[in-house]
Parts: sequence; structure tokens; C-alpha cells
Amino acid sequence: MTQSNPLTQRLDAGPVICAEGFLFELEKRGYLSAGEFVPEVALEFPDALRALHVDFQRAGSDIVEAFTYNGHREKMRVIGKEDLLEPLNRSALQIARSVADAKPGNFMAGNISNSNIWDPENADRQAEVRSMFTEMVGWAVDEGADLIIGETFYFAGEAIAAAEIAKASGLPVVLTLAPMAFQEMADGVGIVETAQKLEQLGVDVVGLNCFRGPATMLPWLKEIRAAVSCHVGALPIPYRTTQDEPTFFNLSDPRAEVASPHGRTFPTALDPLQTNRYEIGAFAREAYDLGVNYIGVCCGATPMHIREVAEAVGLTTDASRFSENMKNHFMYGDNERLAENVVALGSTA
Repeated sequence: MTQSNPLTQRLDAGPVICAEGFLFELEKRGYLSAGEFVPEVALEFPDALRALHVDFQRAGSDIVEAFTYNGHREKMRVIGKEDLLEPLNRSALQIARSVADAKPGNFMAGNISNSNIWDPENADRQAEVRSMFTEMVGWAVDEGADLIIGETFYFAGEAIAAAEIAKASGLPVVLTLAPMAFQEMADGVGIVETAQKLEQLGVDVVGLNCFRGPATMLPWLKEIRAAVSCHVGALPIPYRTTQDEPTFFNLSDPRAEVASPHGRTFPTALDPLQTNRYEIGAFAREAYDLGVNYIGVCCGATPMHIREVAEAVGLTTDASRFSENMKNHFMYGDNERLAENVVALGSTA
């Protein structure tokens, strides 16, 4: 077990909620481009990013995670904007810090993630990725991060590199894996074995995020929870993945009358394949009952999903004021003011 710190103290006491999935939500709101998925919003539309953080915060997220996912040097080179790398990171971190500071007890997290260039056979590429992580963690420390989140790693080697660099910061570390459809990490290492190695490196929370929905994430969570003694994290996507289609990369939609132009539902035609809020709540309760105290939702998350997670584990949030109240619905309710002839339409409408 890792040494106690503010994050693990909170987790020891009960659930901690973390919202992720900013890429999908901000793309839907019209602030970044699908495919590129670069968080330039932190520079171009900082008020939009701040508003999303606040919405997730009101919904119950205890962690304000700086939106630097894909904000690494290689991605900025791909779009020809490497000169914006540090300003983008610092802006995202400063926005997250200001939102976290507005609510006592919130944490601000720096973020590093899958580089998409890691190569188990290429030492030069590995060194390049380590360099990218090191500079991003350094900026997070400079801007007052309370912890470092490393997320969405599908290579075990890259996850381990991220953990080593994040731990060197001296801050608490959360490290979550994102296995693809093959039932191991992309470099052939076992998923549970990787989680155990991360715990041995001193990571405070190990677990899974992204790629998999509740149905295909939960079995692996059970195995990880049984194999490690540190805290475990669970942040699924809100999509109905199955044993045959275990990640959102391979989800099909045979009923779609108009297919996406790139031939796959991921990432822009997933809408009909979403879970409902009650399925996300059920996942959160089951994960919590397993002993998973670090819970959230990843790509596809909305504040509604985060509120559902928080309430499912017994928390009341600022947004709970507006939780479901069907007793006043014009067809489903039982308020004495409701017109009986209209309520009667509910069974036939």
C-alpha cells in the first residue's frame, strides 16, 4: 500500500468522483475537431472549457482534471502547432486550478496520456515519449497540481514510463489502463500483471478508463481489485460494448440508415449505442460494492452521467437539486394538480 496522502486519505474515507471525456463533449459543443481531437479550446475558447469544468464539478466531480489530453508535443507537431504546446498546457492547468479553488475540497489534476507513438521495439521513440511526459508533468507541478493522472494507456511499457515520471513529481498518481479488443496490453503483457506492476511502482490508484463500456470493463475490474491492495479506479465509456464488440472502436450499428463517411461508428456515429443513465448508475454501484472508490466516466460523459455516478454511491451534488422528479410530469406524475384525462394518455401515447 502506498503512503497516505490527501488523495488516498479521501479514498480511504469514501468515494471520489472524477469526470473525464472532455474531447467528445467539447467536440459536440463545437469547440474542437473530431479526428484531430486537440484541446486548443484551452487557448481559443477558455470560457467554454471553464464552463464544462464547472458543469462537471456541480454534477459531483471531486477532481478538476486539466484538459491536456492529446496536448502533447507529438500531437501538436501533427497539426503544425508545436509552438502552442506550453501555452496550451499552462492555460488548461490554470483554468482547472481556478475552478478547483472555487470549491473547497476539490483536487486539480495534471494529465498525461497515451502518446500513440510508443513502440516497444524502438528505444528512441520511448525516449521521446518519456521526454513529452516529463515536460507536461513539470508544467503541472509549476501550475500547482494536486495530483497527476496518467490515462488511456494500451501499452504496458508506456504506462510504466508514465508512472515512473509522474511519481518523480512527488505528487499522488492515478494511472488507468485502456486495453483494446485483444484481452491483454498491446505489447503482450497481461492487464492484471500491468496493474500489479504499477502498484509496485507506488501508484496510488490503478485501474481502467475509456475504450470499454460497463459490460466489458467490469470483469477486468473484478480481477484487478482482487490482485492489488491499492485503490482502484473505474471510468468506463457510456456505450454498450459487448463480448463480441468489447471496445467503442469496433461497435457496429446495423440499423443506421446513413453510415459515417469514414466507415466506422467511432468516434462520430456512436450516439445510438449509448447506455442510458441508469446503466451508468448501476455500473457505479457495482464497482463501488467491489471496493472501487475512484469512479467516473470517460469519453461520451456528460454532467448527467457524473451526477448519476455520484448519486449511485450515496453522494448529493449541487446538481442533485435537478435530479429526476417524475411525480410532477404531466403524464407520468401523481400530483393532484395533474389533469386525469391527460395522465391517462401515458399508457397509450
